[in-house]
Amino acid sequence: MSFETPRMVNQQGGQIRIFMPRYGNINERRHQLHEVIRLSGINLVINDLDMPLIIKVASIPKERIQVYFIDNDEYFKRKATLTDENGALFSDNDERAIFFAKGVIETVKKLNWSPDIIHVHGWLASLLPLYLKEYFAGEPLFNDSKVVTSIYNQGYEGTLNKTMSDKIKFDNINDDVVKTLSEPTYNNLMKVAIDYSDALIIGSEDISKEITTHLDNSNKPVLGYKNKEEFGEAYSNFYMNEVLK
Repeated sequence: MSFETPRMVNQQGGQIRIFMPRYGNINERRHQLHEVIRLSGINLVINDLDMPLIIKVASIPKERIQVYFIDNDEYFKRKATLTDENGALFSDNDERAIFFAKGVIETVKKLNWSPDIIHVHGWLASLLPLYLKEYFAGEPLFNDSKVVTSIYNQGYEGTLNKTMSDKIKFDNINDDVVKTLSEPTYNNLMKVAIDYSDALIIGSEDISKEITTHLDNSNKPVLGYKNKEEFGEAYSNFYMNEVLK
């Protein structure tokens, strides 16, 4: 749904931009990626280290949608996406998630674009609601932006790096969040995303009971699971009647 959703909005006349990590397995020549110098050239501080932000852009010609790739050689040059050849999570996935969240928001700021809805898909992007509402809380560009997060059952086993909470604490994030992410399981990451989103969409038929309970207790608008055939109208109505009301 991470592509079907923006395509649906685009076809209805909305202005859409897609942001994703520039994983090393993406063929830049085939997809005609090119660096946008005016958007690149800043450093993001991750755990007290300056990490260069590189922005590359490609387009989906048939849909007339721009795709912005958040890039950094240290985090995204490797060919594998989230795990090594043995299936083990990369130890820096926590930093990659922080870098992606900050990178997306800084890029939108440089574009001077005030989106009505920011729709988050996938656990690597799940810190975006937190950073938007806490780290970038004083940014007027996002005063009227609403954050929607889709919750899937595509998580990971075990935890991310146990030092994740220290890196988030470095950014002066709410102590309750730091406490939750002292055990950075998939469920805890999703709980933080739920807490900082304005509305939620269940993107998989089956999600864990723990996440379901957290959703029920959130007192936020939640759209139940919709298949590919029925999601279009349901998502449009949800955006208009629950998120932007």
